[in-house]
Amino acid sequence: MRAASSNQGMGYQRTERVGDLMRVEIADLLLRKVKDPRIGFVTVTGVKVSPDLRHATVFVSLLEEGRIAEETLNALGRAAGFIRTEMGRRLRLKYTPELVFKEDTTPRQAAHIEAVLDELSGDRTDAAKGLDDGDEDRT
Repeated sequence: MRAASSNQGMGYQRTERVGDLMRVEIADLLLRKVKDPRIGFVTVTGVKVSPDLRHATVFVSLLEEGRIAEETLNALGRAAGFIRTEMGRRLRLKYTPELVFKEDTTPRQAAHIEAVLDELSGDRTDAAKGLDDGDEDRT
């Protein structure tokens, strides 16, 4: 029973290592080899690989939003075959995973949360100033 669980742990580590290698290679390919003008400023933030190493979700952070972001994701999807072929040559895996590109919204969500916290902090500062001002009027 323990041997099976340790094998699962090894598989998990392997998927992480393969994902990290893929992230580096995909970022390099996007920078140096993929020449599609629709792919603007893209940062590969992570790669999640399935346990059987046959599928990989590539998370990318996009500078653009809205329609332009959609066009960038579509262009990445069209370039997936080329990227997969090049990555297969570089990594020499038995199977090169099929790639699916998805937007990583974490940076945008973090910026939104930070803005809300800043706003709340500003409201508290204003409220504290109001209390301080009120104290001065009473004396």
